[in-house]
Amino acid sequence: MSNHFTGLSLGPPLGDQRLDLCDLYAFQSPADRNRTAIILNANPNADALHPDAIYRVNIDTDGDFLTDIAFSYVFSKPQNGRQTVSVFAAKGAESRSPEAVGTKIIADAEVSFGPQPNIVKSGPYTFFAGSRSDAFFFDFDGIKNLFDTRGKRNFTEPHLGGKSPWTGVDSNTEANVFSTVIELPTSELDPKPEIHIWGRCSVRRDGALLHVDRAGHPSVSSFFNTDDTKEEYNASEPVNDRKRWLDQFVHLMGHTGNYTREEAIAAIDKERTLPDVLSFDPSKPAEYPNGRVFTDDVINYRLAFLTKNECPPTGLKPHTDVLREFPYLGTPHSKTSG
Repeated sequence: MSNHFTGLSLGPPLGDQRLDLCDLYAFQSPADRNRTAIILNANPNADALHPDAIYRVNIDTDGDFLTDIAFSYVFSKPQNGRQTVSVFAAKGAESRSPEAVGTKIIADAEVSFGPQPNIVKSGPYTFFAGSRSDAFFFDFDGIKNLFDTRGKRNFTEPHLGGKSPWTGVDSNTEANVFSTVIELPTSELDPKPEIHIWGRCSVRRDGALLHVDRAGHPSVSSFFNTDDTKEEYNASEPVNDRKRWLDQFVHLMGHTGNYTREEAIAAIDKERTLPDVLSFDPSKPAEYPNGRVFTDDVINYRLAFLTKNECPPTGLKPHTDVLREFPYLGTPHSKTSG
């Protein structure tokens, strides 16, 4: 959910939770350091994904911020509480098509909605899709105390000073999410020494694909965009990010953290906020901003970045129900408990 609230008025894209990309993670497999796991979560209701959508993991291996490897996930129409998923792998120029192209590496695999994950293996790939416990932790009531979200502001107007906004309560302890997990040999990603990853959700409307959400750095879209720019941002491509969005980010940081233009650009360059992709060097331990793991407190990180360390930390702890084995996210919470 750190990529949450990416639709207008802090809602999901097009008002549809199924199109809402929530979180992107990348890390070395705890069981085999020579394999990389990439998790793209969507739909905080965890009840299905959209049958007219393409959910995609884009990977740039050579630093030009153009896709070199793409994994596309296409879901069937849910029927009688069941859904299936097919996975396509594309490389090179073909991977830059917005369609689900390439080799179908998994065909009509059963989606998991219960506690037992359906883990699918195909050649070097291991894959899972379905409901899991959400690992993202955040104090939503505290965030609402911190920001003036009236009108179209989203999370771009913090109130700093005075008492701490935080309640100390994790809003996500009983939350589920629809998770897609792919794991593959790191050598297939050919990092030089790093890769850049971003998620994309596109939905077919009137025969055309609309790009309605994307996920790279956690907590960027809703913290850097108002409603006036959010849809354009979500539809745009990372290769164009710096040219299109740098001035807007600099302006915002002057407002949220009293940054000078030079300070804001230096902070953006140090973090590599733009292009908005998740960078991962698998030869180094995964910890955001090098990849992302479940223990990373990305809300503290983002608010410190925006406010030049003026915002107090939330004091929350990571969730303890995550797994050291595939598919890594914990057993979904029963609906009666949430």
